[in-house]
Amino acid sequence: MKIGLYGGSFDPIHSGHIRPVLEAREECGLDRVIYLPTAVPPHKPGRQFASAHARFAMVELALLAEPGLFVSAFELTRDRPAYTIDSVEHFRERFPEAAPHLLIGGDSFAALTTWRRWRDLVEAARLVVLVRPGWEIERTKSELPPELAELVRSDRVIFVGNRPVEVSSTELRQGFARGELPPPGSMPPLVVDYVRKYSLYR
Repeated sequence: MKIGLYGGSFDPIHSGHIRPVLEAREECGLDRVIYLPTAVPPHKPGRQFASAHARFAMVELALLAEPGLFVSAFELTRDRPAYTIDSVEHFRERFPEAAPHLLIGGDSFAALTTWRRWRDLVEAARLVVLVRPGWEIERTKSELPPELAELVRSDRVIFVGNRPVEVSSTELRQGFARGELPPPGSMPPLVVDYVRKYSLYR
């Protein structure tokens, strides 16, 4: 069995968090992908987020129609920043027969050496690198530090040629704050209804 792990703040979740994952799941033959909303993202210090409960609920609503995509509250139960290596090790123990694949954006991969225990991370899971808007695979490969350039030449990294989705969580939050609806197709309708009902960004 192959499982994918995909973490983020998801504030709010949108189509850019879903469509590339569906493409990666098909391309890599993943049996399921588990989304991990993060209570305290370590790479975004000082930023205010919608509550952890609200972000979990939005992810759950967004994935209801996708049978291969699931959400876990593992990273929401912590009172400290959630580090990816801890999550990967947790799911390796929970699914010992599974081959874990960590889904990350290309921008995150370029900064991988700043992550906690990043060398342990690439030993514990294969990295599935997704295309993000404004990020080019070949250009990034040519600008990587030597440690990551060597990693790219191994079998521990898979670059997915997904279509980037031009949606920004920041712009969506700003639009909701102004009382605007998001662009059509940018968010699952149930998530839009949830945001508006509870005035998450007003």
